[in-house]
Amino acid sequence: MLSAIQHGGQFLFLRLERLFNRAFGEANNPLYYLGAITYFLFWIVVASGLYLYIFFKTGVHEANASVEHLTHDPWYVGGVMRSLHRYASDGLVLGMLLHVTRHFTFDRYRSFRWFSWITGVVVLWLVYVSGINGYMLPWDRLAQFVTVGTAEWLDWLPVFNGTLIRNFIFEGAVNDRLFSLLSFLHIGFPLGVLALLWIHTQRVPGARTNPPRPIMAWLVGSLVVLSLLKPALSQGIANLDTVPASIDVDWFYLPIFPLFYRWSVGHVWLLVGVGTLLFVLLPWLPPKRRGRNEFHVMVHPDNRIVAAQPGETLLDAALRDEIAFPFDCRNGGCGVCTCTLLSGRVDYGIYQSTALTKDEIAAGKALACCATPLSDVEIEYVPQQAGAARAVPKHRAQVIELRPLADDVMLVRLALLGEPPLRFYAGQYLNVLLDDGEKRSFSFATAPHDTKAIELHVRYVPGGKFTTRVFQQMKVGDVIEFEGPQGSFFLREDSDKPIVFVAGATGFAPVKSMLEHAFHAGITRPMVLYWGVRAKKDLYLGDLAQQWTRDHSNFRFVPVLSEPTPGDHWDGRTGLVHEAILADYPDLSGHQLYACGSVRMVESAHPAFAAHGLSQDDCFSDAFRLAPQRPRTSDQSELVRLGGVEVA
Repeated sequence: MLSAIQHGGQFLFLRLERLFNRAFGEANNPLYYLGAITYFLFWIVVASGLYLYIFFKTGVHEANASVEHLTHDPWYVGGVMRSLHRYASDGLVLGMLLHVTRHFTFDRYRSFRWFSWITGVVVLWLVYVSGINGYMLPWDRLAQFVTVGTAEWLDWLPVFNGTLIRNFIFEGAVNDRLFSLLSFLHIGFPLGVLALLWIHTQRVPGARTNPPRPIMAWLVGSLVVLSLLKPALSQGIANLDTVPASIDVDWFYLPIFPLFYRWSVGHVWLLVGVGTLLFVLLPWLPPKRRGRNEFHVMVHPDNRIVAAQPGETLLDAALRDEIAFPFDCRNGGCGVCTCTLLSGRVDYGIYQSTALTKDEIAAGKALACCATPLSDVEIEYVPQQAGAARAVPKHRAQVIELRPLADDVMLVRLALLGEPPLRFYAGQYLNVLLDDGEKRSFSFATAPHDTKAIELHVRYVPGGKFTTRVFQQMKVGDVIEFEGPQGSFFLREDSDKPIVFVAGATGFAPVKSMLEHAFHAGITRPMVLYWGVRAKKDLYLGDLAQQWTRDHSNFRFVPVLSEPTPGDHWDGRTGLVHEAILADYPDLSGHQLYACGSVRMVESAHPAFAAHGLSQDDCFSDAFRLAPQRPRTSDQSELVRLGGVEVA
């Protein structure tokens, strides 16, 4: 039933949007800016309300007279402002209802969006309460009808128990304090609306609170014309000795009040209570099975990884991580957020066929505002402005441990200074910033869940600027500056294929991060590590890898020495590490492979892996991207990207 309602709503919205696109153009289609239009109308209501409040008098005998005066003398200012206030308020309700309806029909209110939905429901109720309160202030027959009806309605509650209606039994029972209270409430409720609107929009990445200028001009012009053609007028002064026989009701704000004369007050409360409860519970009705918590989205050209929550669009995930992704309508109508899907699978969502054609989908295009990932994905977009990408965050850290792991490998442990733990993905790297502006890249050797410190494995390069400092000058307590995290090399968790890790030298560092993360996350896929080094002494953490073998039944460790010395007394595997893998896995078509090491190692191994059935989509490296969508652009790629080997 719910699905049928949503599909019907989608059908209507898409056709209305298509019609409006022809009339106004995609950039100025008001249906794409319902939230922003609502914000703008709220400011019109506030501005016109402040003007009216200047002339409004809060005495029981002055309220109606002051409203009549500002309406008719001079009518071209006060009358227009009063009408503008009325019709902008009606438009506010209409905009909010359309905004809520669209999010419901397009199923954008579940999962992580529940908070925005709930705050939106509260905002809607506050707007209704504020509007009903506003209709009491002119103290005409409509105000009398609304005030008495509200008192009778609230008196049904045990907390009031019939005490409110006593104030409206006969003419003269109302005093000036009532209008002071009503005026105070009419200021307080909008302030509450404003506070909740701020909270509501803070949870929406890149939320816009103003529509395009042509829409703003059209709204203001339409409201002014409507105010001139059909001005809002009072309906005769209130008289509690009589019952209003005929009044014009604002059906945007007062639809439940006529029900007081047809239903019992308890039935009206039941209708409102059940309706509100249904709205509050909608994000969980019907309950959905919980799938994977989040997917990873690799975004180019920023070279950043962001997390997409279940049901979150690619655009929202990018904007939430402050990526300057281009967008406009956010509803699949303009095509501004079109991106290229380099790898992975997405649900393309619901959009206008003019914004994304079948040929474009076949060419790998997707609308980021509508597409939601179904796996870890890699996308690329075209920045609208040069340098629009956010600068990589910089951090300062103190050296808290220096420990030789081998003759030419140093463990450097860092603690951030005055910052919360750094969030990164297993396999990413950081750039150490040198005094002369140069950078040196090293992989995180710690798993993301280990927030105590950052571990780096630094291999000595003769003449290297940074590695010479590490081995000859650095001491505990020194402070270094770095930027990161960076890199597109991370452990994909959306597959059940066995994993083959191949590490060369200090390429073990990112493998250590990924394996410790996999163990911590409870990944049960078979995993094997082939670590290729020259001699036994280069297996600087071989004992740790052997311990993993004993502790985890789904893990296996295969060290491979290319040039063992007689003193090694080695009876294990020898030769090139990739040849050992091919000997054990003549068919790699059902595996994922992560290559961590120098460009030379990866380049020499890649053709052989491909010849043995390894898919490009299942081969990952950061020393050299093996996926055909992201070719290496320079022959000068660093040898250190993952292994911590510094270029001199």
